[in-house]
Amino acid sequence: MSTLVYGFAVLGSLVAAAVGIHGLAGGTWTLVAPGLLPLGGFAIAMDRLGGFFLTLVAAAAAPVSLYAIDYDRGARRGLLAYLAFLGAMALVPLAANAMTFLVAWELMSLASWLLVGREPGTSRPAWAYAVMTHAGFACVLAGMLLLGARAGSLAFADWRAVAPALDGTTRSVVFVLLALGFASKAGAIPLHVWLPLAHPAAPSHVSALMSGVMVKLGVYGLLRAGLEWLVPGPVWWAAAVLLAGVASALVGVLYTLVERDLKRLLAFSTIENVGIVLIGVGAGMVFRAEGLGALAALALVAALYHAANHAAFKALLFLGAGSVLHATGTRSLDACGGLVKRMPWTAAAFLLGSVAIAGLPPLNGFVSEWLTFQALLQNLRLPRPELNLLFAVALAGLALTVGLAAAAFVRAFGITFLALPRSEAAAGAHEAPPLMRAGMVATALGCVALALGVTWIVSGLAAVVEPLAGAAPPLAVQAWGTVDVGQGFAALSMPVVGVALALALAAPLVALRLAGARRDRRTYETWGCGRMLQTARMEYTAASFASPFKRVFDFFYRPDRRVDVRAHAESRFFVEATTYASPTRSIFDDWLYGPVGRAIGQATTVARTIQSGHPNLYLAYILAALVAMLVLG
Repeated sequence: MSTLVYGFAVLGSLVAAAVGIHGLAGGTWTLVAPGLLPLGGFAIAMDRLGGFFLTLVAAAAAPVSLYAIDYDRGARRGLLAYLAFLGAMALVPLAANAMTFLVAWELMSLASWLLVGREPGTSRPAWAYAVMTHAGFACVLAGMLLLGARAGSLAFADWRAVAPALDGTTRSVVFVLLALGFASKAGAIPLHVWLPLAHPAAPSHVSALMSGVMVKLGVYGLLRAGLEWLVPGPVWWAAAVLLAGVASALVGVLYTLVERDLKRLLAFSTIENVGIVLIGVGAGMVFRAEGLGALAALALVAALYHAANHAAFKALLFLGAGSVLHATGTRSLDACGGLVKRMPWTAAAFLLGSVAIAGLPPLNGFVSEWLTFQALLQNLRLPRPELNLLFAVALAGLALTVGLAAAAFVRAFGITFLALPRSEAAAGAHEAPPLMRAGMVATALGCVALALGVTWIVSGLAAVVEPLAGAAPPLAVQAWGTVDVGQGFAALSMPVVGVALALALAAPLVALRLAGARRDRRTYETWGCGRMLQTARMEYTAASFASPFKRVFDFFYRPDRRVDVRAHAESRFFVEATTYASPTRSIFDDWLYGPVGRAIGQATTVARTIQSGHPNLYLAYILAALVAMLVLG
């Protein structure tokens, strides 16, 4: 049964990808069925932006579903929820009125909630996800109903027409409500609390889709609200989005650096990459508000490019993490090690994904982050000094994020796959089955294609963002796969970069051969610092690798250091064991969600006292209400 369901998902995803590519190429159509839904009926429409996000969903779902055939073989629960999840995600970017959008949005949330809570012991993550996703849905619902009431219609096309005539207060209230709802789904700071709980709890193929594409639909909603439904908007909307992006990127990567659970590490990395996308969106909104349409288009191209890149390499990394979990039964970095010899296909795929997500050339993450930097460096063309300062903060935050991300994924790959196994599970690991490997290879090829096809991709994305920005981006395609930014401001050729890196790697080997170096191989044991035998206890662990970063960012992590020294029973001068722990504490749990949770608990305690169930107390309430009515009357 599971094989049939996932096979159908693969075929359906390929069909949806073809439809999305048709929309990307400029195909437009509208379908309305008035009787299916109240308040405007069921209505979907295709434009370039909808085609882009539909293609994103389908292109990620096809290899992930192929992977799931072997990963989830024999499963009986959650199969219909998986199909509903894919169908709802595909429907969201096509919705043409509020009712269709809200139904698809809620179906997407409910189906993913069922998948998060599918396995035993996942009730807490599922509960946290349910609370946050429905709080976000309430904000989206309120914003859409308010805008629909003022516009006299729930059709998105009517909103675009009447938005300029609405008063500024109404538009700002609607934008804040919609931005909170969409940012919650995207996992932006500080609305991210559900993401590191739900993503690890879900099956790995579901985590790949939730992290790779579902959170991007929050970005899609933000683009529609800020650059289409409510245009024109004040510059403070854009500044808020840009600052939220910087905060999300930095906080996400800082937690990625110290996390010891492989799937939670990838979940925090999603927050970081959503932050990078929001930096591009916020910069585009700033430029648009200041009348610089071409620069707005450049920033939006960078944002959409990074959204596509993140969908590819994050899906690849979650599939790799699923293969590790499938082979070892653990997500702990400290219980792995030595997997590169036992799982070479998985190790190669995870390494490629790590290079891509770290923003290193010649892979796709480097391209979109380079474009984001180029957009931010155009800040000198902004006439207001406070906006220049804001862009300087964004540049510094993005640069720090990129550097820390490289360190985080050196740690993730090295601790998981290199050195010696640190547990029996790692020592007995096996390679993933064929279809799981095929899914990883397909997503890896997607990362490579997104890097090498930069000229075609930026040309396509330029057409997508032009209606949003009101102008074409200052991008020119030249020979040798070169993209020129800003009429000579900067240029990038990924084929040239790839060839240069290959030559740099080959140069030492060529030099050694020309110098007459011997070609025979000498086998010798690894240098062991004077020890005759290397053991797993001599390796770096996830905690020891992260320790310097904990010290540098001590003000953020606020680690709770605990040292336990156990002495010998006969004498306290002889130590049997020393245990050291330095767990980090979440600022958001301590300062935001903890106090809110305690306040809600106190309120429910009071409510429980009032609703005691004693008839005499309820009669007293009735008497007090009657007396109050008589007095007021």
